[in-house]
Amino acid sequence: MLLALAMATGAPLWAGEVRLLKDGTTVATGERLGFDGRYYRLLGPYGEVTLDGAALICEGDCGAVVPRIRISGEGGVVAAILPPLLETYARRRRYDLSISVDEGRDIYAFARDGDAVGEIALSPTSSAEGMADLIADAADLAVSLRPVTVPERDMARLAGRGDLTQPGRIAILALDALVPVVRLGSDRTTITLPDLRAAAEGAGALHLPARDTGAGEALAARLPWFYPATGGMAVEHDDPAAVAAAVADTPGALGVTLFSALGDAQALALTGPCGAVAAARVATIKAEDYPLTLPVFLYAPARRLTGIGRDFVDYATSPAAQPVIRRAGLIDQFPEAIPFAGQGDRLGRAILAAGPEVPLDRLRAMVSDLIGLTRLSLSFRFENGSTRLDAQSAANVSLLAEALERGLFDGRRLLFAGFSDGDGPASGNRSLSVRRARAVRDAVAEAVPAPDVRLDAAGYGEALPMACDETLWGQRVNRRVEVWLD
Repeated sequence: MLLALAMATGAPLWAGEVRLLKDGTTVATGERLGFDGRYYRLLGPYGEVTLDGAALICEGDCGAVVPRIRISGEGGVVAAILPPLLETYARRRRYDLSISVDEGRDIYAFARDGDAVGEIALSPTSSAEGMADLIADAADLAVSLRPVTVPERDMARLAGRGDLTQPGRIAILALDALVPVVRLGSDRTTITLPDLRAAAEGAGALHLPARDTGAGEALAARLPWFYPATGGMAVEHDDPAAVAAAVADTPGALGVTLFSALGDAQALALTGPCGAVAAARVATIKAEDYPLTLPVFLYAPARRLTGIGRDFVDYATSPAAQPVIRRAGLIDQFPEAIPFAGQGDRLGRAILAAGPEVPLDRLRAMVSDLIGLTRLSLSFRFENGSTRLDAQSAANVSLLAEALERGLFDGRRLLFAGFSDGDGPASGNRSLSVRRARAVRDAVAEAVPAPDVRLDAAGYGEALPMACDETLWGQRVNRRVEVWLD
């Protein structure tokens, strides 16, 4: 009886604490971390919990009922993409929108018929600061130009934010890429990674994004030998656009910047020892055929977002938002069509490389399967040494599934074509490419039960390389599953 009385009445509450009761009995007590009008987040003796408050009575510091979502991260992206997305989101949902500033953050407040629906606060910082805010619970979503690091992943787990590497914790907002640049009109059109490394070691004037910017963090993650650049010749800029501007004004200068910030500079294509060329174009970035593609990540902790937060993320990653992203200057994820005739260069290299491992009759069979079809700029690649799709490919499954649900390809056939690098025996590579093509096909089929589309899978091994197998980046580009539309 004494225990029941204690559960019903409870001990005195400290400032910031709440007690949640159902039928007069205490369900939970702890520090209130948030309340979105329905769900309470509490920090109790056993860690953080989220409880549905619909049938609960709250005592203590129960908080306001207007939910606020806090988004922190990469400043250029937060400033360029999120405001137009929030404005179009408000129009589509028929919300009244007002914008104010609170402690340096832009607050987007949504209402309908005079009743507040929720708020979304933007903090343009950096990729690193966005992840730190997420881990410290100073943000509900983090925008980053590079994947979560191992220390960030470990700190997030210790802080109770869950495993940020899991697919459910990651969404893709848009795409960008790192590109080498020279002055417009230069005779130079290509560059190798060894030449880029020589520039990083001081062989010529070099312009880079500053190491602590999102572009710099992404560059350091992909090509770590750029930082620190030796020889005293590297100039770091706080803005990727400033890199392009400096190169455009300096004859003989070389830089690395974002595709979205090219300005008046001229992008160089990457080339490998076999002569294959990878140029940064919208279609090659969408398909990850360009090796320095950068997905713009949106990370969320392992807890329930408020209703307006979930709804906005669903909108921002949907096909409806892609034109807004494109107009904001980044690359959208809506698939483009690439005709079979556009495969000429790599078909030519495949024919030249034909031999005992990939004879001409196998190439003829592949061409017979693909000729007359159109490739979609949705490719699927796997994490290193894993059968798990990488973050961009997992997002592509959702994009393709939504397109199928909307009936865009009704009555047609999609062929998932698997390819491998040339490492290992050709028979094993063909088997692996078939398994991966089937895995992607099955993932799409699972996401869209009974689509009015025929889904087929085939594997061609190393028959159609995109890049040179002599380089690690070339091998990764070659390991892929393409989507062809009949």
